[in-house]
Amino acid sequence: MKRARLPLLAVLPVTVIALVVATPFVVGDHPLQWSSGSFMPHLVLDGKEHSGPAGSTSGDGKTSAAPSPTTEVAKVDKEWKKGMPQWGAQLYWEDNPKHSLAYIEKQARLHANYLVGLHANSVSVSFPFFTGKLASTAVSRGDKTPTPDRLARVLEIFHEAGLRTTIRPLMDEHSLKAEKGWRGSIKPADRSAWFASYEKFVTPYLKAAQSEKAATFVIGTELNSLEGDPHWETVVDDAEKVFSGEVAYDANWDNYVEGPITMPVNHLGIDAYFPVKVDDDASVQDLVDGWDKWLDKKATGTLPKITVAEAGIGAMNGAYHAPGDFYTKRAVNPEVQANWYTAVCKVVQERKMSGVYWWSIYFDDDPNTKPDDKVASRLDFAGRPQSEKAIKNCFTSDYAGPGTTTAS
Repeated sequence: MKRARLPLLAVLPVTVIALVVATPFVVGDHPLQWSSGSFMPHLVLDGKEHSGPAGSTSGDGKTSAAPSPTTEVAKVDKEWKKGMPQWGAQLYWEDNPKHSLAYIEKQARLHANYLVGLHANSVSVSFPFFTGKLASTAVSRGDKTPTPDRLARVLEIFHEAGLRTTIRPLMDEHSLKAEKGWRGSIKPADRSAWFASYEKFVTPYLKAAQSEKAATFVIGTELNSLEGDPHWETVVDDAEKVFSGEVAYDANWDNYVEGPITMPVNHLGIDAYFPVKVDDDASVQDLVDGWDKWLDKKATGTLPKITVAEAGIGAMNGAYHAPGDFYTKRAVNPEVQANWYTAVCKVVQERKMSGVYWWSIYFDDDPNTKPDDKVASRLDFAGRPQSEKAIKNCFTSDYAGPGTTTAS
């Protein structure tokens, strides 16, 4: 290739500029940085990412939209009041410290508008915290745990849309997999130390929930092995001194049906993944009957004190047998997911439950795009038209809610 000729005086400054600009790219300290697989750079100042590339793909196979702080927030059809059903979704947020506040605000508005479009009146924000091994006596924040300040800003945006908000810390299970464990099987070597560590972790989030007037704080989720421990009395008492809203606990479906959930809280949710042994072409009523058989093991009749804190299923063949299977990717079958949603909504209404939150939407995703089924979890519902239609039909039903009575 023929080299262009430049006067000597021009060569020197061009060379210097090239070195100044190019060298940081090589060592990774330039304000414009490229991620693997991206054709557009990220602007990074002081180690913080100030904008994401338009159309970038998240780790869950959905497309993330570029920040747009001017996006308007839509309003819910009717704001939730006590006694009304909670119609919502679980928004799972693994934060990235490099994401700017503008990016977070943009994503919150995106999700608020999507939920309003589904006719939701509620949203639950789940986010991870971390532990070590099954016997670990401490928990902590990690890089993926949003700070209380960032959480508060997201809550503020959701409240602009009129959404009822729930805060739900969820123990990440990655470090437990080596021992074939999960959050419900932890066995702290020193329970007093574990609960002291846990209370220290949740207190700043309780304060954020209080400052932004969240409706519910879920003090624990699927912690089967710790249910009934007397240390919860202190944790909940102290939480209620900081947070004036509802303090809840979300039980796993198996523990819920097997015996009493002894927790000193004023509301109980169920992460409800009841397996129903029916074929893929089963009717909605068959699915309703399957749910009722499970619920009747605990109590027959209405359940006004119970919220379905998580309900979800893979949009795939064979999912009715294991609704909570997050990892298997069999042939996509949208009708399986849509019929499950319709059935669960019917159960909620017939048994006068407090509401349902669908699992799940990921914070960094664009919910308006179709999931990439080569990458995404089959449990993703955003971008699946049949599932979205089922949700809209549920959320616009004439179910008035459990009312304000406290009868069980």
